[in-house]
Amino acid sequence: MSKLETSAALLLAAVISSAAHAESSKYGIGRLATDREVAGWDIDIGRDGRGLPPGGGSVQDGRKLFEEKCASCHGEKAEGGIGDRLVGGQGTLTSAKPVKTVGSFWPYAPTLFDYIRRAMPMNAPQSLSNQEVYALSAYILNLNGLVPDNATLDAKSLAEIKMPNRDGFVPDPRPDVKNEACSKDCKN
Repeated sequence: MSKLETSAALLLAAVISSAAHAESSKYGIGRLATDREVAGWDIDIGRDGRGLPPGGGSVQDGRKLFEEKCASCHGEKAEGGIGDRLVGGQGTLTSAKPVKTVGSFWPYAPTLFDYIRRAMPMNAPQSLSNQEVYALSAYILNLNGLVPDNATLDAKSLAEIKMPNRDGFVPDPRPDVKNEACSKDCKN
């Protein structure tokens, strides 16, 4: 999330909180959320790794965790099952049948951590420790050939991984938002 998006989100939260407080005072119901309650939901990780927690996890630990907690849905080697395929697909995005996986489609490695922490395992989201999420991220990235077998990931090393499709999305800044050629005397 950019600084502008973060600022906008905080402003919106403040407006909603004020409105909720006004409504609770008016109707005598509800209360403001505590800082601790808000912190429980404020767990997003930026694409640049901003917000990654302390800790770390290895490919080897991730392999064991994946077998225990993930393989039943994603397949023994993350090839897919009732859950999405997580590996392979590199070089297929411009083909007639693109294979969108973590290794072929995702542009930023920290968003893998964010997604796993928020949503996995599907039957118990947000139940994994930060170390387990780092380890699972390391293992999935290893299966995609993006980190070696002996890798241990932490906030710094995860943020430094350059994903194969990093440049496959709209450039930043978006050309439709900041078009220098059309900043003066533009024709409608």
